[in-house]
Amino acid sequence: MVVRSYDFAEADRIVVLLTRGHGLVRGVAKGVRRSKSRFGSRVQLFVELDVLLYPGRALANITTADTVSYFGAGIIEDYTRYTTACAALEAAERLAVAENGEDPFLYDALLTTLRRIQQHPDPTLVLDAFLLQAMDHAGWAPSLFNCAQCGKPGPHRAFHPEAGGAVCTECRPPGSATPPGGAAGDVVVGAQPVAGCGRRAGGVDKRGRWFFR
Repeated sequence: MVVRSYDFAEADRIVVLLTRGHGLVRGVAKGVRRSKSRFGSRVQLFVELDVLLYPGRALANITTADTVSYFGAGIIEDYTRYTTACAALEAAERLAVAENGEDPFLYDALLTTLRRIQQHPDPTLVLDAFLLQAMDHAGWAPSLFNCAQCGKPGPHRAFHPEAGGAVCTECRPPGSATPPGGAAGDVVVGAQPVAGCGRRAGGVDKRGRWFFR
């Protein structure tokens, strides 16, 4: 899956691929910006590809690329869907295991999320669900009930991302927000229809961390 690309030299393009079995792969597609390129139109965002790569010193050389699935339809012409889909791609790139790291879960969850963004009436909710699930999978899940700083049992009214999630009145740093509903743990309600791999939010354990089933 193409998660990022940018122009390079006169006619080439650097492509960042999220793969099911090899983590992130960075490659160069030479000459794809020329009008006569054989596969230039395929090497773009929202395209799942079957590619042939040759390893290089810094970048792999992409010699062929065949389209497996195209998720741009219904996304690129709608601003909200486009921005949420781009955010999902960026999050997947940031949370992905480095080169040569197998992570089929994240790959499949991203594809499922893009499919849902194409059709779901509220694509922002789909993105939120994906972010919660991907962070939990990567070990970055915030605390939603117990205080992330001192462990004081919740629920607590304040939420601060840099502090690790919900925070009590004693630990609340400047800039903390109070989510709609009055308690930081209420945000888990938005994670119920979790996108990807059929997993749903199951609840919160005794340490204030959510789990999925």
